[in-house]
Amino acid sequence: MIPSEEYMLSLIGNRFPGGKRTIDRWENYLLTDCTTSPQLADGLVHPIALFHIPIQGVQTSIAELFEIGRVEGAGSVGLDGYDWEFFQPIREGVEYSCEGQILEVERLYTDSGSMYDRFVFAIELSDQEGELAARATCFWRLRRGKVEH
Repeated sequence: MIPSEEYMLSLIGNRFPGGKRTIDRWENYLLTDCTTSPQLADGLVHPIALFHIPIQGVQTSIAELFEIGRVEGAGSVGLDGYDWEFFQPIREGVEYSCEGQILEVERLYTDSGSMYDRFVFAIELSDQEGELAARATCFWRLRRGKVEH
């Protein structure tokens, strides 16, 4: 069932629970290795970590985000982009505070008549002194299918 536009718009400003997240050495090693990149020096974390670390850090999951957006499975979600901002190096073994929220929802239609919701959320990671370390902004397309409007 397609969620109402009112429901979707009501999500704007909703905050995720928040929490803390540390990237362990083994995790960074595996993330870096899967990109076939050389390991980074001095405990630097590979940027690919911003695909999942922030989501885990705010105590949610991809499945829970799908539930919030009322989509059924990965085939219903498209990635319209992401923006990773680094304000300082992200390092292994550092505990980061994570906070985030849904920034934007907009109901749109393609030229062929398919409906989708543009769903944008951002999560910030702050270091132990409370300084902003990184921000991950995700732009999703929640596909609703062809509809008469």
